[in-house]
Amino acid sequence: MMQRFIPVLLLFCLVLPLGAKDVDIKSYGARPDGRTKATAAIQKAIDEVSRSGGGRVTVSGGTYLVTPFEIKSGVELHIAADAVLLASPDLADYPERTDVRHYISEAMPRFRNASLIYADEADNIAITGMGVIDGNGTFFTKPKEGDNWTGWHFVRTVPRKQSLPRVVFFAGCTNVTVTDITMRNQPAGWSYWIHDCDRVIFDRCRILADVRYPNNDGIHINCSRDVTVSNCIIETGDDSIVIRANSRSLREDRACERVTVTNCILRSWSSAIRLGWTNDGVMRDCVFSNLVIYDSSKGISAHLPEYKFKNPDDASNDYGREDTLIENMTFSNIQMDKVYYPFHFLIPDSEEVRCKAIRNLDFSNIRSESLFMPFFQGRAGCPIENIRFDNCSFVRLTEKELPDAVRHGAIPKKMVENFIHVKGIRFNNTELTFTGDFTFKNDYDWTVADR
Repeated sequence: MMQRFIPVLLLFCLVLPLGAKDVDIKSYGARPDGRTKATAAIQKAIDEVSRSGGGRVTVSGGTYLVTPFEIKSGVELHIAADAVLLASPDLADYPERTDVRHYISEAMPRFRNASLIYADEADNIAITGMGVIDGNGTFFTKPKEGDNWTGWHFVRTVPRKQSLPRVVFFAGCTNVTVTDITMRNQPAGWSYWIHDCDRVIFDRCRILADVRYPNNDGIHINCSRDVTVSNCIIETGDDSIVIRANSRSLREDRACERVTVTNCILRSWSSAIRLGWTNDGVMRDCVFSNLVIYDSSKGISAHLPEYKFKNPDDASNDYGREDTLIENMTFSNIQMDKVYYPFHFLIPDSEEVRCKAIRNLDFSNIRSESLFMPFFQGRAGCPIENIRFDNCSFVRLTEKELPDAVRHGAIPKKMVENFIHVKGIRFNNTELTFTGDFTFKNDYDWTVADR
């Protein structure tokens, strides 16, 4: 009997350090009725556990209506399988934070720092459990009128500057873990934003947004290092996984590097995996492997859009301050089923878009069925360099097999397929199969091996 007891005790000590607190928010007065706000109770529990040296704050036994609250150092927020955290539908409950430490609020994307769950320069924090975070997004959006809509079917009910831009936002944190959680019904805002954080783990998470809604990105990794995303299922209307390096709201430029994404299933009506945005900085040394991507507008993209800096009506405020450098990216063992573009890499011919290089991209064991073939377009003086395809197969579908592209989120307005301003591309044991009428343009320096 004693031999069986010892391993169980050791496992418990691994989950919660000896002496750590383990409290349930019901003991602080939280009511699981889905109507009574539980924010004060959950924040009091978090504050007390953090002050005492760390431990677990448990949410269990029902639905808890919450407004924004902050996770602090040493705290594991554990949402049990029978529990739901439900975001308040009242926009007045999401004011701008005035007590921020790690970033410059006025330089934030969409001019907002509001979020539902927040951490600022916290260490050793976690969100765990088989429970649910419900963003209550149906209160923030509405369907488009008429039958001739394009893009996404739903739009925001309020301007971007007033909408909820993030559900979970961690800034300047270290040793972050998110496991087993399901997030659903996000508003038109990012599900997770990881901003200048170190050593972050996502494992066995489910992000189940409605693909018909705009801007509900999945995991948005910005200016962060040593991040792993594994064994996750992510369905989003906007980009499922984003790698960026927008340092404009930080006090110094920070790279986004050493990110791995593996064993995930991704669906996006924008990009399943997106690299970079306008004038982001350095993104490098990332690996994406063992992925299934389906029903997506773009499988993998690095489109640096032309941001209209001089347009005072633009409410996104989302652009960086550096020359973009994307390098040393590896993509392997990826199955793409019924996507519109398997790859869409574009450096616009615009002085506003600052780009040093996109280079050293390795693609191996890729199987894709798509409406279009890979699209790579650099610009004069800044080509996309050193691309290798090894053991890949691309099958081009017809519009009958993949119809109604205009109602599939972020399909590029000009749908073509080409390799323009690309330098040093190698195809090794790679097949491109075409059906239907099609025009292919190229002006690249290329090598084919093992025909």
